Amino acid sequence: MSRPPTFVPPVCALPRALSTSRGAFAVLDARPSGDVRGTALLLPGYTGSKEDFIALLEPLTAAGYRAVAVDGRGQYETAGPADQAAYAQDELARDVLAQAAALGGPLHLVGHSLGGQIARAAVLMDASPFVTLTLMSSGPAQISPAQQQRVKLLSDALAVMRMDQVWEAILAFDAPEDAAEEATEDREDLQRRWLLHNPAQLLATGRQLTTEPDRVAELAAVRPPHTHVLSGERDDTWPVPLLDEMAERLGAHRTVVAGAEHSPNTDRPAETAAALVRFWDQH
Repeated sequence: MSRPPTFVPPVCALPRALSTSRGAFAVLDARPSGDVRGTALLLPGYTGSKEDFIALLEPLTAAGYRAVAVDGRGQYETAGPADQAAYAQDELARDVLAQAAALGGPLHLVGHSLGGQIARAAVLMDASPFVTLTLMSSGPAQISPAQQQRVKLLSDALAVMRMDQVWEAILAFDAPEDAAEEATEDREDLQRRWLLHNPAQLLATGRQLTTEPDRVAELAAVRPPHTHVLSGERDDTWPVPLLDEMAERLGAHRTVVAGAEHSPNTDRPAETAAALVRFWDQH
């Protein structure tokens, strides 16, 4: 589970609802104080939320970029139905295109983990709103076998338990050092986020993560926007050599953030923001 450093947005970011043709989405809309050089749409990963990008917002706006981090349907503060069919990948991709239309383009699209695969699906559906695509710690196909097992355990629990019961089980399975660290952070905020996630969304997207086909050749063939593969130097969800290979297959710019793991946006936010800005500045 992602652990943002805080759930309190910086002064540059306005929490608001983004109205689109497919409904309203909770966002953090961070704007520079001066001229806007470009706009980025940031999509979080599985069990995550817009708050996972909080530490990026000030450095991105300081560089002149507007950054809009979004809760997808059924994530945290964006409501979603109880029907798992509503969270099919194509439906989530259409949501992204509706968000892009509401913001106006061209946009820099960034997807972390699951968000990267949804971003890829949106670009495959319609690349025209986007000038760049950054796949952050998001691999070519299904997640690693060990992570598939973790998602299966979570899905099995979600099928028979309430969200509050699953939360208690998650805490019980945390390693002692993780529990101690989390106790010093915003555990109440993490719990509130978990309880507001729609279990149908978690079940549907968890299944996507464990069955996603390799669509790299498809993405390369549609002449997508300028592409960037960014990750930490360690990743147990998609091995880093697999991400290196994906970048080569796409002819993409590649960034490895030293000292970061699966969430460079929270592990090394300053370095991650700088890498995004360098890439965007080229396009």
